[in-house]
Amino acid sequence: MVLDQQSNRSPNFASENFGKTYRSPPVGAEMQLSVVTQFFPPDFAATGQLIEELVHQFRQSDIDVKVFTGQPSYAFHSASAPLYEKIGSLQVKRSRSAQFWPKQIRGKAINGVVFTIRAGLHLLKNYRRRNLLVVTTAPPFLPVLGYLNHLLFKVPYVCVLYDLYPDIAIELGVVSYHHWLARFWRGLNERVWRNARGLIVLSPDMKQRIISHCPEVADKVSVIHSWSDPSWITPVPKNKNWFALRYDLIQPFTILYSGNMGRCHDMETILETAKLLRDQPIQFVCIGNGAKRKILREQTQKLGLSNFLFLPYQDREVLPYSLTACDLSLVSVSEGVESLVAPSKLYPALSSGRPVTVICPRHSYLNHLIEEAQCGKTFINGDAEGLAAFIRLLMGDRELAEQMGQSGRRYLKNHFTPKIIAQQYLEVLLQAMVKQTHDSESRII
Repeated sequence: MVLDQQSNRSPNFASENFGKTYRSPPVGAEMQLSVVTQFFPPDFAATGQLIEELVHQFRQSDIDVKVFTGQPSYAFHSASAPLYEKIGSLQVKRSRSAQFWPKQIRGKAINGVVFTIRAGLHLLKNYRRRNLLVVTTAPPFLPVLGYLNHLLFKVPYVCVLYDLYPDIAIELGVVSYHHWLARFWRGLNERVWRNARGLIVLSPDMKQRIISHCPEVADKVSVIHSWSDPSWITPVPKNKNWFALRYDLIQPFTILYSGNMGRCHDMETILETAKLLRDQPIQFVCIGNGAKRKILREQTQKLGLSNFLFLPYQDREVLPYSLTACDLSLVSVSEGVESLVAPSKLYPALSSGRPVTVICPRHSYLNHLIEEAQCGKTFINGDAEGLAAFIRLLMGDRELAEQMGQSGRRYLKNHFTPKIIAQQYLEVLLQAMVKQTHDSESRII
């Protein structure tokens, strides 16, 4: 059964902000918003691209937005970008480059610290010019700046938590749960969360993880998913897709994994599935980078698998074609991190009009989302045989694959467009402003 375009089945799962009513002042120039995040285009990092789309949506509400960000580190062509850039009414200020061992954990940590220091100096210099601050977890310790800025200058802040540290580092074995650094970081997180005007997370699982750490912030946490623009990523038939033609993807059943292949992504089940399908007319395409990319490529070569194609990150203008040059999109989350990260690659996959398969733990929110969208199927980590059987099913039933793809795209248009998601962000920011105004009036009285 395909989901009807006008269906409103369980909208509260797609976002807990549906149905809420807010009594807020008009937006306009009353909100002077400062956004601090390490990644921003021309950087290819998904977090940066999402923030760019979000602030452009804010501009349509006449919000005065300034972005402080870093130099490109995931960029494909650009090693640097202008230190100051004005895009319409949007002002973007970039710190100077600091790229020490960017592909190593140690280097990324050092680069994150350097950016955080520079961002702190920027906020110190410009604290009088903004009345609301948004900080992301790129890098992970950036929200501390929001807390310090609030302590020093009483500027309210909202945290966008893309991932949860030190929990991820503990899960990946980088540091132990009882290590002094992990205990210090958890304590600092609680201070940051308690003093924030709002906490935005990307999934219900992440919300529950935060509440388990700090129950008193439960009413501050809003679940707002990532998104994709269905007018930008539109279905393109493979036989009319230049990207599919260039890489000889028109004839074989093509399975696409596009995005980061990091430590939190299950590439092992994908490899096992490819081994089971090595004699089938199937092509696996992996686009992107990450800690597991090199390992996966080495293993495919060692096993003599000819059904893998590895490509680098693609330019933004290529994405409408690279994401639709397939018959099935893959998304994966490793076991143990399901409440710590949320895959942003899912949403453009839904927009592409192709069926989606997700590899994830049994209790992940992704199981419910995919079932509700009726856009594909989920498989627990390690179930390569089940995934291989599903791929064979779609190969033999192209009509079913088409129905799933259309259903996923309709679901995205109903729940996860830039306009819908930006409104949910705006409601959180307006509430932060309302609370700040109320607190200020209370102090005067």
